Amino acid sequence: MYRFSLKSKPISRKLRSGLTPNFRLHVMRLLSALALMICSLSVRASICSNEDYEFKVSGASQCLLMRRFGSITPEVMAVWLHGDVSSGGPATYHFSSAEQAAKRVGEKDVLSVALVRPGYSDGSGESSSVALLHGGRNDHYTQENLLEVGSAIERLRAKFQPKIVVLIGHSGGAATAAALLGMKPKLVDAAILIACPCDLVAWRTGKREWNRSENPLKWVTKVDRSTRVVALTGEKDDNTQSELARKYIEALQAHGVSANFQIIADETHNGAFRSPEVLSTLRKLIGAE
Repeated sequence: MYRFSLKSKPISRKLRSGLTPNFRLHVMRLLSALALMICSLSVRASICSNEDYEFKVSGASQCLLMRRFGSITPEVMAVWLHGDVSSGGPATYHFSSAEQAAKRVGEKDVLSVALVRPGYSDGSGESSSVALLHGGRNDHYTQENLLEVGSAIERLRAKFQPKIVVLIGHSGGAATAAALLGMKPKLVDAAILIACPCDLVAWRTGKREWNRSENPLKWVTKVDRSTRVVALTGEKDDNTQSELARKYIEALQAHGVSANFQIIADETHNGAFRSPEVLSTLRKLIGAE
């Protein structure tokens, strides 16, 4: 009968002498290839049972709804994020903006994607992922929700291989986008933040406290310095006042990021999103104007 010991024994001198530099290099290459294969399989794994990159795309652990417009071999991918839709109902108002962008943004081939944030419906009877996490449409900019959106954008980028990705968010979608710039610094090349509550602490002063949402200001120093950011706020916005976005832009500038803030004359909180300045800014960011 053989006896087995769990104690490891030193490698013999003869065996050690066989571990030449070339052999060790070969082993390292095999291990690297194995790691890449595992990562590749992880990226390809679909959370959505019927992921089609037209109506559905996988996030980190949930399936997000979407609408796709424009080229499937794009130079530019523009990803649109809606606001909190605090009045209730489905999150669909950004669909038309995404569709217009695909048609009118310029000579470049553009893919325009309107994402539906976690827990929101698109009017079809389905919702992105499970029920709204941790507080419904309040306190919604949690790491869980942000990473679902970020993972979906990564998946879209890997699928369509655009040269440039621009993230466009309105209100709560702008806060989501601004936080993601720091949480995932290589996620996008540029961002347009419309009516952004970019300083959540100041925005929630005097209101019910949010305990789990990520404040975009917290992530400023993590934003990649090559990212270009433009914030647009309506002159008549009585929800997300201009200082909320201006403070964030000034912090980005101090960090060395190319960032600009612009007031849109006579526009309200929602009117700013529908203003011509949004598409004009997108054209400038992608060099189409």
